[in-house]
Amino acid sequence: MARIAGVNIPTNKRVPIALTYITGIGNASAEIICENVNIDRSRRVNELSDAEVLAVREFIDANFSVEGDLRREVTMNVKRLMDLGCYRGLRHRRNLPVRGQRTHTNARTRKGPAKAIAGKKK
Repeated sequence: MARIAGVNIPTNKRVPIALTYITGIGNASAEIICENVNIDRSRRVNELSDAEVLAVREFIDANFSVEGDLRREVTMNVKRLMDLGCYRGLRHRRNLPVRGQRTHTNARTRKGPAKAIAGKKK
């Protein structure tokens, strides 16, 4: 089982698909990694040699912010917005949608399950 950036990537999947299991690497980034390390996109992870896995690991470390570092960076960005007291920061603080979505109806993912209001029946 190949371990890249602290994640055990699945061995029976194709390399670009398996790389997307790492937080911060999507389809496009996985294709770029395969292209730069000269790995055929149709190969499976269990067919890779140790040298190829090491090359992938080093390329990711050098060029991408992934897993814990990426999570820490995103959290710090949100904290900065909240400390500034800007509109986006206030929306984060109140646990409401940040990007302009309506909240009169919908927004249940962000607001949580609906709460019943007494005396509203009529």
